Amino acid sequence: MRRYLAMLFILITLAACRLGSLAQPADDPATPSATITVRAPTNTATLEASQTSIPSSTLISTPTPTPTPTPAYTVEIHPDGLLYVGDQVSIAVLAPSGTRMPGGSVTFAIVEPDEQELGQALFGDWGIGARSQATLLWGWDTRGLAPGDYTLQVTIDALDYTFTNTLTLLPTEAMPAALAGAQWAQASTDCCVVHYITGTAAERDLLGLLALVEQQAEHATQAMGIEFTEPIVITILPRLMGHGGFTSSEVYVSYLDRNYAANSWEMVVHHEMIHMLDSRLGGELRPTLLVEGLAVYLSGGHYKLEPLLPRAAALLEEYSGLFIPLEVLAEDFYAAQHEISYLQAGALVQYLVETYGWEKFSAFYRDIHPAPSGSQVDALQAALQAHFGQSLADLEQSLIAYLRLQTDAADWQADVVLTVSYFDTLRRYQRLYDPSAYFRTAWLLDGNELRANNITADWLRHPSLPENLALETLLISASDALVNGEIVLAEDLVRVVNQVLDGVEAGQANPYQSIPLAADYLAIATTLQQNGYMLQSVDLSGDTASVLVTVDDMDLIELHLVRQLGTWQIG
Repeated sequence: MRRYLAMLFILITLAACRLGSLAQPADDPATPSATITVRAPTNTATLEASQTSIPSSTLISTPTPTPTPTPAYTVEIHPDGLLYVGDQVSIAVLAPSGTRMPGGSVTFAIVEPDEQELGQALFGDWGIGARSQATLLWGWDTRGLAPGDYTLQVTIDALDYTFTNTLTLLPTEAMPAALAGAQWAQASTDCCVVHYITGTAAERDLLGLLALVEQQAEHATQAMGIEFTEPIVITILPRLMGHGGFTSSEVYVSYLDRNYAANSWEMVVHHEMIHMLDSRLGGELRPTLLVEGLAVYLSGGHYKLEPLLPRAAALLEEYSGLFIPLEVLAEDFYAAQHEISYLQAGALVQYLVETYGWEKFSAFYRDIHPAPSGSQVDALQAALQAHFGQSLADLEQSLIAYLRLQTDAADWQADVVLTVSYFDTLRRYQRLYDPSAYFRTAWLLDGNELRANNITADWLRHPSLPENLALETLLISASDALVNGEIVLAEDLVRVVNQVLDGVEAGQANPYQSIPLAADYLAIATTLQQNGYMLQSVDLSGDTASVLVTVDDMDLIELHLVRQLGTWQIG
């Protein structure tokens, strides 16, 4: 049927042939470890009004409204969506855009109905976007509290400025069963220790995922020529974070049915494993351009298997004109357009290996040293001169000349341009509808701390109102069309998502209403949620639709809907 059913078959097949020992339950690839971020206070009255016809057991989580601004600062709350008695709540204050508050502190307190000092937090740079925020991680323990409204008081100490927000706690028994019963669990293979949350797609497909982990570990060690000296720790996230993977002291990968990041799960795992092995081989300075390029090259692509050189050639001036100067990428890699930067980085490493051989490339890569200026460009310049007798500008011209030898670059131009547009749209959606997932300021926490405190809500809950489901499944439909080579259809679907987001940014009351396809997706998502189903994908054809949905036990079910008298009904 669709790729999800195919994935299930692949998982089961691989599980039968490549399973290691099991210990039963107890942008973008590789973004640097961040501290924490949080979400906005919930307007409970608005959310409750919009959910009156939806059974509570089907609402795994809900998005909160746009953060409530103070005259200068914004408060965000985690976990996402509704809060329940028993939650460990994190609170963050975001400084106005462009404002730096180094060393400044914020004091947090509950002042109604009872007074409770929660603590202080210092402003600091958050995430690779270096957002200035002060975060009180798990600072409000709601265990034992009564349901109801609580007044949060926030004081910007340096300014002696105080403001308040209202937070609403719902009764514990109102929590959907899928949330209430969630626990951390783990399984082991020969290469890895895998952590996951019960009641999720990862638990459902665990045997197949473990087989894929073993397979990718074998491929990664062969590619790097080094074995794992100790098990890799992998944490499977039940929601999308960034583009689906990142690495710090352990590997984090997203696995969910409604994965609108359009990536191959095993490719993301392989990419992150390369990062882990790469870090163990060391080097005084490994520039980000080459770190990410190495992982893309040795994985055979970024989100999917792809021919790096002809696709990178399609970025040149004579095709799309999207090529980014290497100096720009070397100095601030993550600030550049994500898909272009990773594609160019992978192609650069492939060029170096094909031109000089693996041993000479590796000797160069491991022999890069910090420059007195602190600039990665200066460090690269010195290493290039020492090993290859050329500057970064010389390398760029040599790379461009090499790319121009690719005779099929024009064949990839439309696909490459649309891929860039698709992921720019995806990130635009995240910023507006799911900011916790946006890669530059994503809610990336330490897995050890979450497991030690048995906290699942921070990663289990994510926005899932019909509006979220409609846009995410539109993105999935667009990615399916792109994979199938249906460029025009994919472009149309991406355009529809952007039209909705235009309406959201313009403050339209119903940005879906004037866009028929978006209105259909929203109506389908609403009908299914009202009947106890969570939409995962849509295959729409005229007045009929085939959908994949889940229920509380996470089983994937195929349903059919028919439009009758302007209303979508389950057939």
